[in-house]
Amino acid sequence: MRPLIALSLVSVLILTFYIREGDAGPVHTARSVITTATSPVRFAGSLAAAPFNALGNVAANLTASQETLAELREQNEELTARVAELSESAKTAERLEDLLGLQSTYSLESTAARIIGGSSDAWTHTVTINKGTADGLALGMPVCNSNGVIGQIVECALNVSTVLLVNDETSGVSAMIQSSRAQGMLQGQPDGSLRLNYVPADAVVEVGDIVITSGIGGVFPKGLPLGTVSSVDKSANDVYYTITVRSQASAENNEEVLVITSLTTDQSASDTDIQAANSSPAGETAAEDDGSSDANGEG
Repeated sequence: MRPLIALSLVSVLILTFYIREGDAGPVHTARSVITTATSPVRFAGSLAAAPFNALGNVAANLTASQETLAELREQNEELTARVAELSESAKTAERLEDLLGLQSTYSLESTAARIIGGSSDAWTHTVTINKGTADGLALGMPVCNSNGVIGQIVECALNVSTVLLVNDETSGVSAMIQSSRAQGMLQGQPDGSLRLNYVPADAVVEVGDIVITSGIGGVFPKGLPLGTVSSVDKSANDVYYTITVRSQASAENNEEVLVITSLTTDQSASDTDIQAANSSPAGETAAEDDGSSDANGEG
């Protein structure tokens, strides 16, 4: 107990003396000497601890960075999915708007359907749509996309139908040149191309002319786009042109279509159109082909 009291008294005396003396006093001098003497030791200690402190900071920052990157990655994935969803919705809306435009322009009695499949071989050109007899569809009904005719129904089940495309070699559609009204039959070829056959060689036909449905046969509405003339050939003694047509409406990369369910009187061929077709050298042949196609649901 006595040593503790003695130390306390000494400490009080030193503190009192330290306060009363000036900066040049012996106690201040002794403190300065001790501080100077221990500075290298304290500096060395701080240097030794610095790497460990730095490693701790780096580890903490790395942990925080990994968590931040994970959060940012998750947010980016969510935003990317959202953008894709909005883009798909916008494209679907645009396609449907184009179909409504065709329906409105030509006053079509029709129902919308979706393409859900295509040909399973290289010799036929067909697509499958997701509607059938349960939706009021029937054999022979024409099918269009927003650009024009793509084909007609040749098989019709309860909930699905098969559409024969116009470029199939068994397909035939009564057609005419829009500008000159020259009549012919648009037929698919084995290579998938289109030809407008039975157009008299004395008719006016030029590259770039628009080919439309004539309405003859009562299957397709009159005036729907089929394609444009890409080449016109005629030899000296030919009775008919050889006319190649570039399709106006391809089924490729299409999802929604219109199925035309009925025709109005205005959409059928006029008596003048029928008379013009029958009076041409090809009239009888074209009518026979069109009638045969109609009977089989091929247009």
